[in-house]
Amino acid sequence: MLLGVGALALTAAGTAAADDPKGQKYQDGRTVGIELTHSQIILSGNGIGGKRGDGFRLKRPCWYEPGPDADQMLKEQEEVRPYFFKLQPNASEDDFKKYIKQFSDQVGKKGRWWRPAYNNKDPKGMACWTALEPFVFVPPGETPPGGITREELRDIARAALTVPEFRIRTSPAVKSYVNLSTYVWLTGMGATTRSVTATLPEVASATVTATLDDLKLDAGTTDADRVTKNCGGGRGQVYAKGNPLRCGIIYHQASDGQPGGAYELTATTVWGVTSDPQFDYEDIQVSATRSVPVGEVQTTVRESDSGS
Repeated sequence: MLLGVGALALTAAGTAAADDPKGQKYQDGRTVGIELTHSQIILSGNGIGGKRGDGFRLKRPCWYEPGPDADQMLKEQEEVRPYFFKLQPNASEDDFKKYIKQFSDQVGKKGRWWRPAYNNKDPKGMACWTALEPFVFVPPGETPPGGITREELRDIARAALTVPEFRIRTSPAVKSYVNLSTYVWLTGMGATTRSVTATLPEVASATVTATLDDLKLDAGTTDADRVTKNCGGGRGQVYAKGNPLRCGIIYHQASDGQPGGAYELTATTVWGVTSDPQFDYEDIQVSATRSVPVGEVQTTVRESDSGS
């Protein structure tokens, strides 16, 4: 085992996440599923930083990444001399020479040193990372066991991908009525295509893209018609006088007796996910709710005055 220094010298038992070809969701709520630690990977794109991540889980939470060549690594490690003795106050000069020898022995050889990185958002990430060797020297064109692949780079982009939340709008806005068309549309989403690219500089990159494809509506009651034959690519249908209902709800019973006197309308956006390299990722779905009071139209019948 190679001698380590600093945080890389820590050791602990750890296991990688179970293999799951579509990933697993290990977090609920609004947390992005990736936080790269000790990594050179660069994340970019308009799909980063949104409020709605779905907790996509990487197949394994740690990996090796290619680092400097033999000459560069020796120079780096010679510069950590003060840090070496600070971490190990009882160490001797011979201990440091032994530590440096593993790097000086590779000088002049072709290849790279690979170093471990991990996903800090995975509960098993740090344990997995500390179980890896702190440094591994690898000949040109080879990848060490546990070395990152382009497919894993793609999964990292997928884990970082977020899609926007939204607000539900309806017309009528305040209260609907039995057998009246209730138009439904969404606001606050912004761009309907979101992407993330994960790049390992001078090595490889991978991109994952989410595109808004569909809108699902749940009226909050079975006594209603859901109309979703044309929901504007997932944005819904803004009310316009004279336009027939293509995306919305027609309620057939008043909401009297419901909690709060209203039905709970649920809208769910469906985002299709594509990637390069290509992989069959599951859709991302995001839901929001809105209370919709539904009244009964009252009809007053007046008897004509027959006279006498």
